[in-house]
Amino acid sequence: MSTPLRTRAARVVAAAAATSLLLPAAVAVAGPRPGPATEHHGGTHLAATLAGRATLSADYLADGPPSGAAASPGNGRQGPWDGQVIPGFSAMVDNHDGTFWAQPDNGFGAKGNSADFLLRNYLVRPQWDTGRGKPSGKHSGKGNGEIKVLDFVEYNDRDHVLDFDIVNEDTTDRLLTGADFDVESLVRAADGTFWVGEEFGPFLLHFDADGTLLEAPYGFPDGKSPGNPYLEPGETPNVGSSRGFEAMAGSGRYLYPVVEGALADDADPRRRWIYQFDTRRGEYTGKRWAYQTDQTANVIGDAFSTGRDSMLLIERDDFEGDQSVTKRVYEIDLGRTDRDGFVRKELVVDALRIDNPRGIDAGEGYGLGETFALPVQSFETVLFVDKDTLLIGNDNNYPGNDARVTGTPDDTEMALVDLRKKRVADDGVTVVGHRGASGYRPEHTLAAYETAINQCADYIEPDVVSTKDGVLVARHENEISGTTDVATHAEFAGRRTTKTIDGARITGWFTEDFTLAELRTLRAKERLPQVRPQNTAFDGLYLIPTLDEVLDLARNSRTCDGAPVGVYPETKHPTYFDSVGLSLEEPLVAELRRNGFDRRDAPVIVQSFEVGNLQELDELTDVPLGQLISSSGAPYDLVADGDPRTYADLVTRQGLREIATYADGIGSEKNVLIPRNADGTLAAPSSVIRDAHRAGLDVHAWTFRRENQFLAAEFRSSADPNGIGDLVGEIEVFLDAGLDGFFSDNPDLGDAAVS
Repeated sequence: MSTPLRTRAARVVAAAAATSLLLPAAVAVAGPRPGPATEHHGGTHLAATLAGRATLSADYLADGPPSGAAASPGNGRQGPWDGQVIPGFSAMVDNHDGTFWAQPDNGFGAKGNSADFLLRNYLVRPQWDTGRGKPSGKHSGKGNGEIKVLDFVEYNDRDHVLDFDIVNEDTTDRLLTGADFDVESLVRAADGTFWVGEEFGPFLLHFDADGTLLEAPYGFPDGKSPGNPYLEPGETPNVGSSRGFEAMAGSGRYLYPVVEGALADDADPRRRWIYQFDTRRGEYTGKRWAYQTDQTANVIGDAFSTGRDSMLLIERDDFEGDQSVTKRVYEIDLGRTDRDGFVRKELVVDALRIDNPRGIDAGEGYGLGETFALPVQSFETVLFVDKDTLLIGNDNNYPGNDARVTGTPDDTEMALVDLRKKRVADDGVTVVGHRGASGYRPEHTLAAYETAINQCADYIEPDVVSTKDGVLVARHENEISGTTDVATHAEFAGRRTTKTIDGARITGWFTEDFTLAELRTLRAKERLPQVRPQNTAFDGLYLIPTLDEVLDLARNSRTCDGAPVGVYPETKHPTYFDSVGLSLEEPLVAELRRNGFDRRDAPVIVQSFEVGNLQELDELTDVPLGQLISSSGAPYDLVADGDPRTYADLVTRQGLREIATYADGIGSEKNVLIPRNADGTLAAPSSVIRDAHRAGLDVHAWTFRRENQFLAAEFRSSADPNGIGDLVGEIEVFLDAGLDGFFSDNPDLGDAAVS
């Protein structure tokens, strides 16, 4: 159980330029393209470092007529504004001379409030702040950290290509506005013309270099959005509002527009479709590829070609600031799919965890510190500017977003991220994010798991229970009144009941009485609000994740050391679930197999407080197994069978040798390993760690929490039970006793103890 699979090959960023007519300067992220859970099986990985940052004030106004008369007010700003707002950039093209064409979207988010917003493509020059104190290197510019707006072209229909009315219908220039199109993605052709993907159609638009529409919009072959001007009365839109062509890549003669959200008629809400459009023939080719998001609500923010069949995709959620979960850049290869038919994806950058060793703009807002994050709602720009440097940027949805400083609208940002190969490291100690980073986010949410990963956990731990329709989901218990808002849902009031679980009478709502679809209507909340009142700020935000989503998050992530993130699922109440016809073992193994994790060397450890459950799993799977040990009582399956053995019996020398016949380690309550004296201080270590090691078992301990009430007396900071004590000091004592790994609600402090 000591960090298996520390030998995964990292992909490297290639110096070769892709042969592209549409994107002549695209570069490739090259390397082997193996199957699921076999990537990064070598000694290196890609490390992301902030190399430069530039911003444009949120309140910057470009020349032009007033804008924002109907915009929703926010962060102390109220339209109309005396000029044209630049509400961030949704797409960019590199001019390879230090300037970029940068395209905002439709302005203020809807047709009804954006009629005074002119659709433009701005020429900008970022003057990169590299944190070196003076201009330095190829990206330095003048080094003052500002984005200079140099010029713009205005999209227009002066040649009367459109056959529907536009806002400026009767004017000479027929300038296009945000009430006509929602422009989101951008590709420049070799002849200097611009191809634009938009969302109201969704359409593909072709503009001359001066912004004049060249031909009629190309409609989407698989449906229309609610804003489509050709929508027939009674016709049901198949594309969600603002879920059209947010992203588009180009390679050779082909465009690859990507639908931002799921199509309405798609049974899989995590599927996003990538299409191929032939610019030479002016038609869709009929080819499309399926991409699977990490979770249902995630959307695609941008695309950039890295080769003939490969591209970068931004996948993001709609949260901002400390609520953010997914702000990622993945690389995909259209020529390689997984067993479910989705294109394989590999993490290139997690934009919530980028090293900032030079402290660029540190202290100026959330996400600006030793680690740089781009926690904006609309992370919508990615492109390579050279062989190993990405540019990322945002649409700031002016004036509504305030990810950096609460109450202040976000600036428009452009950031340079250097990607370099680093050796995968192994410190030999396994840090497990207990139910995620549950000390900082509500437990068993993708937010908690992502936070744990960013805090350098080696493994994330989902407790696994079943729904009524047999889907495994992550909850601490099958009774969910303490971890969800189920009690506030009047439609489920009749589901409240009393059951006997492992011999105890429990009243509440239970996962096995809900289908997955019904559970998806609930939201997670903090289980210990008196202990962690700060976590209640996240109540009501996050879905209950499936085990499949947790496995997907892990296999698409990397630890701080560059290794694959492991998953440490616990089967909860397996004897009970067997009794109600919802066995946990078979669907668990099926999920591991489907995700490519059913191997001895997979970064997975399955744990249970029961014995027979693990013995059955030992016959079903080759992944490592861990026998959980409590400081009191006995495994419930032994109790149910009349077996007199207790947990204390399991950690005798003979008991540990028996565990070694079906498991690879133990996960012990920490007081079993180092008992406490009568005054609450730590006593001498017991013999359990030594005896377990002699039996060939690794030893992990649970649970290390930073609050005083959970710490040994000598590590408490005060008499306040919820005060923050010295968790690092306590963990160090256990490591000195020979512990191989541990579970912590605070993975950042666990990592500090190991370091």
